Amino acid sequence: MNNDFNFHHPTEVRYGDLDPQGHLNNAKHLTYFEQARVQYVVNLGLFSKDQSFMEIGFIVADIHITYHAPVHWGDPITVGVRTAKIGNKSMVMEQAILNRETGEVYSSGTVIAVTYDYTEKKTMSVPQDWREKIEKFEATVK
Repeated sequence: MNNDFNFHHPTEVRYGDLDPQGHLNNAKHLTYFEQARVQYVVNLGLFSKDQSFMEIGFIVADIHITYHAPVHWGDPITVGVRTAKIGNKSMVMEQAILNRETGEVYSSGTVIAVTYDYTEKKTMSVPQDWREKIEKFEATVK
């Protein structure tokens, strides 16, 4: 995974997110990834802030994360998000926590998000308008 993301969500390392060793708790990397994914779908117009989260239309099916370096309180971080692949009912999203100033990668991960109809309680095809918006935003989507 390279760190060329079209979307970045700057965030702040909160004191309460640290573990006893003084660096960002491993579980918080997933929280930061989640926050950035939500901002990504809002930014692309797939979800708006006035909608219910029950309408967001996708659920996380699988996450893999690799920790490259510790994040400390005060580190200037941003979370990159991109959609690497769109399938029939799922999307492969890549994410990374990066140093905003140096580009150092603190953690990277792959998320498989499945499109889901909460009313019908079943998976659904990725909506065509989502495909179009994502493909327009991500020039490298295959």
